[in-house]
Amino acid sequence: MKKIRKNYSLEFKIQAVSLSEQRGNISSVAQELGICKESLVNWRKHHKEGKLTKEKQISFDPVREELLRLRKELEETKLERDILKKAVGIFCSLFLFCF
Repeated sequence: MKKIRKNYSLEFKIQAVSLSEQRGNISSVAQELGICKESLVNWRKHHKEGKLTKEKQISFDPVREELLRLRKELEETKLERDILKKAVGIFCSLFLFCF
């Protein structure tokens, strides 16, 4: 079973960081917002380093996009191949059963 990863918007992250800086208590802010404490700590770290900005989110890397597209296509192709292998096995067993 795959673990579902939550994605938070950039605005939510920035507001959570500013709220935690105002209050000073990371644990209570994280619990109040319903997020993991470690996530908030990482967001604060990225914010201090200047990595939690809109420019970082908007940047477009065509090589990375192509890689993600190809990986998705490969996954779909493998799934189709596995389905066809199973179908061939089923039809072969039915054919042999008939004779």
